Amino acid sequence: MEQGRTGETAVIFIAERTAEDDAGYAAAAAAMDALAAAQPGYRGIDSVRGGDQVGITVSYWADEASAVAWRKHPEHAAIREAGRERWYRWYRLHVAQVGRSYGWERP
Repeated sequence: MEQGRTGETAVIFIAERTAEDDAGYAAAAAAMDALAAAQPGYRGIDSVRGGDQVGITVSYWADEASAVAWRKHPEHAAIREAGRERWYRWYRLHVAQVGRSYGWERP
């Protein structure tokens, strides 16, 4: 089981995808996952998408400074602009500090 996230900074990205350019989106998402994982302070990611094309991705960072550095990364900024142009109908972003974190898993 994954360790707790208490004290980490969570960047919560909620978005509705367009039907445009699925292959381009998949390639960009994979590239951003790999790039984020290589950044200082990166702690992990959780992501889901429903049949209605609304998805939620939460990336976890050691602190606010790490999350801000990711937002400012030039490759991330370029992909964000491409997302606005092609891949997203809308998105919302929330940044929060995790105050408590725990889990359960069926044995």
